[in-house]
Amino acid sequence: MAVAATAAARPVFWRRLLGLLPGRPGLAALLGRLSDRLGRNRDRRRRRSPWLLLAPLLSPAVPQVTSPPCCLCPEGVHRFQWIRNLVPEFGVSSSHVRVLSSPAEFFELMKGQIRAAKRRVVMASLYLGTGPLEQELVDCLESTLEKSLQAKFPSDLKVSILLDFTRGSRGRKNSRTMLLPLLQRFPEQVRVSLFHTPHLRGLLRLLIPERFNETIGLQHIKVYLFDNSVILSGANLSDSYFTNRQDRYVFLQDCAEIADFFTELVDAVGDVSLQLQGDDTVQVLDGMVHPYKGDRAEYCKAANKRVMDVINSARTRQQMLHAQTFHGNSLLTQEDAVAAGDRRPAPDTWIYPLIQMKPFEIQIDEIVTETLLTEAECGAKVYLTTGYFNLTQAYMDLVLGTRAEYQILLASPEVNGFFGAKGVAGAIPAAYVHIERQFYSEVCSLGQQERVQLQEYWRRGWTFHAKGLWLYLAGSSLPCLTLIGSPNFGYRSVHRDLEAQIAIVTENQALQQQLHQEQEQLYLRSEIP
Repeated sequence: MAVAATAAARPVFWRRLLGLLPGRPGLAALLGRLSDRLGRNRDRRRRRSPWLLLAPLLSPAVPQVTSPPCCLCPEGVHRFQWIRNLVPEFGVSSSHVRVLSSPAEFFELMKGQIRAAKRRVVMASLYLGTGPLEQELVDCLESTLEKSLQAKFPSDLKVSILLDFTRGSRGRKNSRTMLLPLLQRFPEQVRVSLFHTPHLRGLLRLLIPERFNETIGLQHIKVYLFDNSVILSGANLSDSYFTNRQDRYVFLQDCAEIADFFTELVDAVGDVSLQLQGDDTVQVLDGMVHPYKGDRAEYCKAANKRVMDVINSARTRQQMLHAQTFHGNSLLTQEDAVAAGDRRPAPDTWIYPLIQMKPFEIQIDEIVTETLLTEAECGAKVYLTTGYFNLTQAYMDLVLGTRAEYQILLASPEVNGFFGAKGVAGAIPAAYVHIERQFYSEVCSLGQQERVQLQEYWRRGWTFHAKGLWLYLAGSSLPCLTLIGSPNFGYRSVHRDLEAQIAIVTENQALQQQLHQEQEQLYLRSEIP
């Protein structure tokens, strides 16, 4: 009921602001963050935060692994296998996982992977920019599609792109106009889906101008997939993310099951999105409820089913693959199965996709993140980073009430993406500083300043957009788990937007060292505010 009341109140809130400040699109980002702040205050009242300070005692037990123990499979080798009760578990060799460090490396890898693609290219992002670097990316897609048609044995290459409708439609030249030539030239091979939040509808949709409308809810997933390889990141497809905007990126090479999962996930969100046509109009798929013209409850129910079917079928598929891989043919002996090559070597790294789509009542990422923060024991270290320090009240209470040590990295005002912006939007970095100081004041009032420390990232000429966490178990100098993807740990990530990240759990020391070096390189460019 509280959520419904909040949704009902939003049109009144926005109408008042627009009545006072007509024609001021520069205020869009600031108003969105003020609205999020109000939402967090409502969140605080609903959650009774003082009790959450006892989180380790009051939180529900970690989900128990229900699989029977087996001497062949890696049961119990790590403490995070409870996550597979919620999502599919993908066991891989650490040699297939590579951590990238720079925007240029990210950009060059994407172009190389597009050029080499034979079967599929799947790209999900908030938007595609309109500059020369973005055009270079589009040209790579066009060249690869052209080669697929001219080859002696033409390949069945498909390109699927998922963007946000409001962000991708902003301005006369936008993401849509950048992609129209591909749609017009390769209509049978290219699909462009534009997600439109079901909460932006009716009078609210008519009244809120461009930029303002993006604050209601977005498609925020960042997944870049080429045949059987995947890049998970928080970076958008825009020039600054290819040059001087620091983010995080992980490359999963030749991981077919993971690539299949994210292809199906993007397809699912694409199916409940608007389909861009060659004449720059949009349509819904036959039989699908319209996201803002149709019944909202019916649309959200259909979207929930479509996405959860992907998650649940992949989870079942991975359980069956696990049984075939480690338990083999029940008619064969273990030795025969090994000799026949029926069992793969045991993985040393596990990938768990964490999905958060609160508009569709899907909150897996929220559950897993809260459980990880709750279960972090005394002596453990959590390095948490976000480009926008606006944690939900639940996450704040868990940081303040649990026992692990926290090093929180955030953007200094100078590397905030809004630094130097015109108008009131230029005050957004100061607003984040205010939120930071409020939080640190609470840390100090609880006497937690030795356990919870804040650091600000700074690099001349750069902006900061990295998000995620690294978990170091007590007594370990290397992380065994990281979260990497699109969520910012803020109110919008949890309640409004569509998000996806992965939890990477690894026993491999070389991969742990990669993750440790990634963390160190980011934190080395920081200072205590």
